Amino acid sequence: MPTDDLPETFHVTTDEQLRALSSLTRHRIMAMLRFEPATITQIAERVGLAKGSSSYHVRLLERAGLVKVVRTRKVRGVTERYYAMAAQSIVLPDPGEGGPDVLMRHAVADLEAAPAEGERHVRMAHLRLTEDRFAELGARLEALADEYRQLSDPSLPDASLVFALFHPAPRKQAEGGAK
Repeated sequence: MPTDDLPETFHVTTDEQLRALSSLTRHRIMAMLRFEPATITQIAERVGLAKGSSSYHVRLLERAGLVKVVRTRKVRGVTERYYAMAAQSIVLPDPGEGGPDVLMRHAVADLEAAPAEGERHVRMAHLRLTEDRFAELGARLEALADEYRQLSDPSLPDASLVFALFHPAPRKQAEGGAK
């Protein structure tokens, strides 16, 4: 069942929503639901959880408004609920200076858990750019991510794209060091 009729974005604005997303398990459930709805049983199987744990995490996400029931059906007298993300993408607030960046922490955890023998492209580059070039690169990265998100085929294996373009905190000189 496609989820094309979902809103484009959902902006996380409350502490309850942030707490719901702070769990790596719930992050993985959201990632699984990004392309197609699933039942509690399907979520449990795909994420590697007990059904009770899966149900608990989905209830927290639903209460926070991050996932919703998009379809139900009767199976042997029991109502199956299919859950999907509440929007095609979730926008997190800026963590602020020195604050934890939940998205990047989850991305690193996912990268570390990825099979070592699989193909991956990981790179870090230190750049010195004018503010105009910095803004241009940010816009190009976002456009490229959007372009490939449109090309995504839910029948293919997942691939994650994470990027961070930022100005690092200024380096402090060591005490007594040259100025």
